[in-house]
Amino acid sequence: MQDLIQQIIEMDRKARDITNSAQKEKVDSEHAVLKRQEEIRDQLLKRAQRRIMKLEPQERAASDAAWKEKQKQNKEQMDKMNLLYAEKGEEWVSEIVKRALVGGTS
Repeated sequence: MQDLIQQIIEMDRKARDITNSAQKEKVDSEHAVLKRQEEIRDQLLKRAQRRIMKLEPQERAASDAAWKEKQKQNKEQMDKMNLLYAEKGEEWVSEIVKRALVGGTS
């Protein structure tokens, strides 16, 4: 009987050891996975930063070129408007005054 109780106690101890070992492995595995995730995340961020640094000058140049083109187009439009005003400004002013005084359209 004493032998049987001793065997049960020993089996229980072994079962607890196995459970504790499995629990420790689980925790260690979770830590390893988290560490690996962080490493992968850091690698991806570094790779993205390198790509950004590589592409930034090209994108800046393209943006500057587009900005200069828009400025050129705006200047051309402004020049056309100024020329048109120089040609017809007095006529427009006269027409506006005439309509304001008469109170209607012609």
